[in-house]
Amino acid sequence: MSLLEVKNLGISFGGLRAVDDVNLNIEKGQLFGLIGPNGAGKTTIFNLLTGVYRPTDGTIKIDGVDVVGKTPSEICQAGIARTFQNIRLFKKLTVLDNVKSALHNQKKYSLLSSVLRLPSYYKLEQEMDEKAMEILKVFDLDGQADFLASNLPYGKQRKLEIARGLATNPKLLLLDEPAAGMNPNETAELMDTIRLVRDRYNITILLIEHDMKLVTGICEKILVLNFGTELAKGAPEEVLNNPEVITAYLGE
Repeated sequence: MSLLEVKNLGISFGGLRAVDDVNLNIEKGQLFGLIGPNGAGKTTIFNLLTGVYRPTDGTIKIDGVDVVGKTPSEICQAGIARTFQNIRLFKKLTVLDNVKSALHNQKKYSLLSSVLRLPSYYKLEQEMDEKAMEILKVFDLDGQADFLASNLPYGKQRKLEIARGLATNPKLLLLDEPAAGMNPNETAELMDTIRLVRDRYNITILLIEHDMKLVTGICEKILVLNFGTELAKGAPEEVLNNPEVITAYLGE
């Protein structure tokens, strides 16, 4: 059953057609890759899916609900979370508080209970601590829960951003170049973590990535973009052997 349905998606900026007639159908629980050369429109599609941009054309449905025109926060509530190509953590907050910040879209207490520190406030804070620590354990970050996010090494900051996205309880998690800047060992560990997240939390993952080992290692289906249009779509081994893809993307 499809979780994400995108039909005839397009956006223009002035006279520039950045994305044109893109179609996506991603099944529940699928690991789907979005690849293409720099400037192909990949991050623009993420911005369209999350409400940063409003499409000029087309429809976007998450679990049957049309999200075109909704705000980013409304789309997050509908079940789409994302990470960014450039890490966007709250660097001066602790690792634990970074994850807890994402839990507030689900768990809320009243202003009165927080000001007066009523029992309901402490109960909810404890629940959020426990939930955040559970998520951090998945990423092997529970031992650094009290560290400032800025003091984590680069690879762990990448993991923390994914953990924070996961804390919003998404149906669809968008990962924008999660392996960027990682060494081969970190990338291999990340691949295992992404699989674990998908299986443990039963969520669907769409990722943008330039590391072809990661793409072929975990993605069940991929879409190749070139100049904002679809170049090829299908199983990784089939798509990456497509002569047009080799010419446009791999440069061979």
